[in-house]
Amino acid sequence: MIEIERKFLVQKLPPLSGAVSAVVRQGYVTRPEDSVSLRLRQKGDTYFLTVKDGEGMVRAERETEISKAQFTLFWPLSEGRRLEKTRWTGLLPTGEVFELDLFQGPLAGLCLVEVEFDSPEAAAAFQPPEWFGRDVTEDPAFGNRALAAAGLPKGIMPQGR
Repeated sequence: MIEIERKFLVQKLPPLSGAVSAVVRQGYVTRPEDSVSLRLRQKGDTYFLTVKDGEGMVRAERETEISKAQFTLFWPLSEGRRLEKTRWTGLLPTGEVFELDLFQGPLAGLCLVEVEFDSPEAAAAFQPPEWFGRDVTEDPAFGNRALAAAGLPKGIMPQGR
């Protein structure tokens, strides 16, 4: 499966009425310099194993649900490459689904928003709403795996700090 997605820093938090939240923790078995990403994710009481290949707007992605026991078995392999966030999922006025991530722990105050698309053309034509900030889609420092391993990119001051 191909994932087509753009990612932005958040300029200001939008009203979240109608959006749904879930606590997410994820850890990376692979390191940022590896060409393929292997991620473990817990979202509520559901667990996933995800493999991603590539960087930027268009990437290959395969995800499967796993058991809590499988998650627990592999979780120690992600030591030092983990993050926690609350993910808000909602609908933009233009019809696209957004996923707003409010990070906790060492990344507290960082707010990113992602939007997935059906085609690269739709992604390129997307006009972000005013609450979106700088487009960081092509900046590998803002990938979740890099954030989990290295922390905040230089020069980024999260909200509330």
